Amino acid sequence: MKKNTHFSTTLFQAIFILATLIMTSCSDKQKSDDSAKVAASENNAKFDNKKLEKDAQFLVDATEINLEEIQLGQLAQEKSSNADVKELAKMMVTAHSNSLKSVTALAKKKLVTIPDSVNAAAQDAYTQLNGKSGSDFNKTYCTMMVDGHKKAIATFEKESTESRDMDIKDWSTAMLPDLRKHLDHVFACQKKCEKM
Repeated sequence: MKKNTHFSTTLFQAIFILATLIMTSCSDKQKSDDSAKVAASENNAKFDNKKLEKDAQFLVDATEINLEEIQLGQLAQEKSSNADVKELAKMMVTAHSNSLKSVTALAKKKLVTIPDSVNAAAQDAYTQLNGKSGSDFNKTYCTMMVDGHKKAIATFEKESTESRDMDIKDWSTAMLPDLRKHLDHVFACQKKCEKM
């Protein structure tokens, strides 16, 4: 009889620990997925003017871009054995870390809430890239960088012409040459990777 009680207690404890781990894991994933949504929601509540909401959303988007580029760049530095890809990834991490610092300071100045972790789409991109290896990894990373930087340039160009806030307008305009330079580096790296 005692053996069954001990077994039942041990089984119950194991199930409880497993359930706790699953719930913690799910809540961490939900927190990560919701970071940008929470920021956007808080900004919508703060700013009743549509133009201010758009500027706030741009700062959220710029933060998401930087967080994703940093995360993918760190992965490429770890996984790639290609010197050109590693160098590109290092440049991306450095440049987007600096950009993240400046957008964080600007958001703080403007009282805009920004995300503190990558969104679900960025996490999916990371998972997809992490599943690759060798030349397939290098080509996929370069493709992601091309797509990401084209979208970033379009986002920053729009903000540089439409923003009503001079600080945000100036920052978005100042970032464009670097983003275009990044895209040039990506194209050069991509050509080298395609030849391999």
